[in-house]
Amino acid sequence: MTEIKGMSEVNEICEGLKNRISCEFVALALQNEVGPDVSWHYASGNLNEKYKRITVRFGKGIAGKIISSGSPMMVIDFPNDIYGKITDHPIMLAEKLVSCYAVPLFFNSLPKGVLLVGKRQTYTFSEDDQEMVQDAALELEQILQNQIIV
Repeated sequence: MTEIKGMSEVNEICEGLKNRISCEFVALALQNEVGPDVSWHYASGNLNEKYKRITVRFGKGIAGKIISSGSPMMVIDFPNDIYGKITDHPIMLAEKLVSCYAVPLFFNSLPKGVLLVGKRQTYTFSEDDQEMVQDAALELEQILQNQIIV
């Protein structure tokens, strides 16, 4: 897979999204080309580089759950409003996120990626915010479709 960080279009979409919805963090996770694991490949507004080392199993963590379900997910008050253990949400812990909204990215009609926006305080993402994240996800799908092996 091509290194995503250097792709100016991806950076432009993510930075624009971060500014439009006034969030502190935007990240992109993709299912690995071999095997079911999911890794974070891009982040903006990150506190550190830990996201690069986070890999979760299919169905685990925010990224794994979104890819396995194909549905968006919102966390409003981490760690208070989650199911399971807080250690099942490594991106939230690594980036000290309290709220997030994440949507699946589809390639060949299959969920293979995740676009996540987050804040480091309690927050409920509005319908407008959610729509902007969905729109950005559609743009990213178009840009990344040639990089993803399904």
